[in-house]
This record gives sequence, structure tokens and C-alpha cells, in this order.
Amino acid sequence: MADMLADKLAGYGIDYADAMERMDGNADLYKKLALKYLHNDCMANLAAAMEMKDFDMAYKAAHTLKGASGNLSFMALYDIVAAESAALYQGEYEAAEKMLPDVQAAHDKVVAGLVAWEDGAF
Repeated sequence: MADMLADKLAGYGIDYADAMERMDGNADLYKKLALKYLHNDCMANLAAAMEMKDFDMAYKAAHTLKGASGNLSFMALYDIVAAESAALYQGEYEAAEKMLPDVQAAHDKVVAGLVAWEDGAF
């Protein structure tokens, strides 16, 4: 069952095996924490800050999103938002703006996977 779940979640950029290592094998705790991400507003904050060209606020949102995605083993999102965060930190705002659609896409994919998991699709 866990292998099947891991395979399904992998398609959404979620590394279930890594998460189980982080959570010391506590699948219920991980599911509870992962589903809380559905109410996380860091992506919305990042997008809004980038739109306003408030790069300090964008960096804070990206950094927070990086931490959440890393802690929850959302590896595809983590990888791209880490690059976004680094670009913002280094003042490479044009590069950060170009990456934002990829961050949004990775976030949307994670959300789709979490919603499917929550709804019992797997």
C-alpha cells in the first residue's frame, strides 16, 4: 500500500519515502501535515509580492515556501523555489520573475496531488 501511495504521489512531485524518513515512519502525521499545506498562503504571497515588485516580501515568501516544501518532501517544488529564493536573495529579479511560472506550476501540481489524496483517489 505504501509503495502504491509513494508511486502515486511521486507523479505530483511528492517524495513519500523521503517524507517517511523525516516523519520516522508516521504516515498519519505526515498526511496531516501535508494536507495542512492546502491552506498555506506562501505561494499567493509570493505571486502578489512579485506582481508588486516588492522583492523583499517576495524573498520572504519564497524562503518560507522553500522551507515548507522541503520539510514536507515536495521535492519538485522545493528545487524550483530554492532557485527562486536564491535569485531573489542575490538581487536577480528578472531571473526570479522568469522562474515564477515554474514555481506556480510545481505548487499547483503538489496541490492537485494533495487534493486527490485527501479525496481518497489513492
